Amino acid sequence: MSQDEKCNSCSQNTGSCSPDKCGIDKLPQNEYNNIKHVVAVMSGKGGVGKSSVSALLAVSLANQGYKVGILDADITGPSIPKMFGVSGLPEQGDNIMYAKETDKGIKIMSLNLLLENEDMPVIWRGPVIAGAVKQFWTDVAWGDIDYLVVDLPPGTGDVPLTVLQSLPLDGVIIVTSPQDLANMVVRKAVNMVKYMNIPVLGFVENMSYLNCPDCGKEIQVFGKSHADSLANTMGLRLLEKLPIDPALSELSDNGQIEKYGRELFKGLDDIINTQVTSIS
Repeated sequence: MSQDEKCNSCSQNTGSCSPDKCGIDKLPQNEYNNIKHVVAVMSGKGGVGKSSVSALLAVSLANQGYKVGILDADITGPSIPKMFGVSGLPEQGDNIMYAKETDKGIKIMSLNLLLENEDMPVIWRGPVIAGAVKQFWTDVAWGDIDYLVVDLPPGTGDVPLTVLQSLPLDGVIIVTSPQDLANMVVRKAVNMVKYMNIPVLGFVENMSYLNCPDCGKEIQVFGKSHADSLANTMGLRLLEKLPIDPALSELSDNGQIEKYGRELFKGLDDIINTQVTSIS
């Protein structure tokens, strides 16, 4: 299908849209913000560790000296505040909320910070959830940010579509796991991002292996890695292969993920510049 045919079949087509906007203008930054890069973390299915990758991406960038924020767009299943040990209502001003800060200065906004009890379910329909995500961009004071990481819910539904259409993304990082089923669903997510004419910066294979605590041998708990074949068939850059790490799980459960010492995601600036140039 040609790009013209895609645009003509799009339900959002206004008759004067371009492929990168798909009928919806990108939301501008508010007067409180100076955000240089926006990167979304996406997965085709749940349970692959997308929020963990989002948190590790933010921590790694902060360790490299960047000013970082995390917009938790997983409205019905937010886990970012717990990983960082952040709680309590954000400060508010006139029609503005101020993002909470972690020990390392990472700024966070999540619906769980706005609930009286973190165990309360969010029983909202898609349009309301999508509206909340937009407000985390328009109504939050993030300040000076080098990288804003957007942690998306799994799948290709309302919220991922809203973020891809409405936020000025520099690119998307895809998260998968070794199972072939996960890779099949990942391909759907990749095709969605490409359809929206947004760069895919690369992918992360999470839970790729487990280091045996006795002999150090890599155990492929979920079967043989498909990372190389996925990179070749989809033309994607493999950013990281992350192990199953009990230490990471413990730190996340205790709200101390910033203490995780593994060095990850080096050279993201170069990757963004390469991908954005290649797609333009």
